[in-house]
Amino acid sequence: MKFLKKLTCAAAVAMSMASAAHAGPVLNDWVFNPNGGGFENGQVINEYLDVNGNAFIALTGTGTNSFSFREHAVFNIKQADSNGQDFDDNYAGGNISAVFEATGTGTFNGAFSFTGGTIRMYQNQTNQYASTEGIYGANLGNLIAEFNVLAGGGGLVNADGDPTNNGQVTVLAKAMPGQLAAGYFFNANGKDLSTDSIMSFAFTNANALASPTPRLVSEVACEFAGFTGAGCDGTSYANAPGQYFFVGNNGQFKLAEVPEPGSLALFGIAMLGAGVAARKRAKKA
Repeated sequence: MKFLKKLTCAAAVAMSMASAAHAGPVLNDWVFNPNGGGFENGQVINEYLDVNGNAFIALTGTGTNSFSFREHAVFNIKQADSNGQDFDDNYAGGNISAVFEATGTGTFNGAFSFTGGTIRMYQNQTNQYASTEGIYGANLGNLIAEFNVLAGGGGLVNADGDPTNNGQVTVLAKAMPGQLAAGYFFNANGKDLSTDSIMSFAFTNANALASPTPRLVSEVACEFAGFTGAGCDGTSYANAPGQYFFVGNNGQFKLAEVPEPGSLALFGIAMLGAGVAARKRAKKA
């Protein structure tokens, strides 16, 4: 019992340290230049970039109450910190958009999480978002960032697999050196982040979109996701609960330094020890 208490205490300490290591490096007062013009002409970002867009999600049942999914989404990134200073108005050639692809698993009336994917951000000289150019105008111009979606994140869904009302969805991702274009992303001291490994955290509110426009269906479901059902086969589109649907997203996109491996390793060791102790206790019982 004493051994278990010690391990539980160690686990709690390690968890708090890991949480601090996870939360501490989130970047504040970093600098983003929407047209790639460098640190001096960039905008100071207090905490986040605003993201707004839509996603098409297709589910595949994998058990009595479980599913896997594929998500394809488009986003427009017009400003930061909800400050009203639109990038394309205040920076020539500063229109920023993004495309998102991801896979994951979940439980109906439970939780879901991501297993992988990509986030690609673009800077376009003209604002073509929501057009028929490219994929809904979201993947045009210069590719300025590519993040690899990490396992985890996610949120809660209802019995149909839709995110719960105004569902809070989290996406965790990472960019390796060279995956951010030079001239766009800087820390508060002016260092170009294109040479670093950088984490990103997207937090969005996701709500079912009952009536997506024909253009959104054609561009995102048919072209981007490769969907061949209703709306892509000459018939009218309608969401199919538990199978496929559109959601609307709005939220925040944050950057962070990569946590030190040592702090995460400490957390893992403590959890392993707690698990061993629990198994020993179960055997005695």
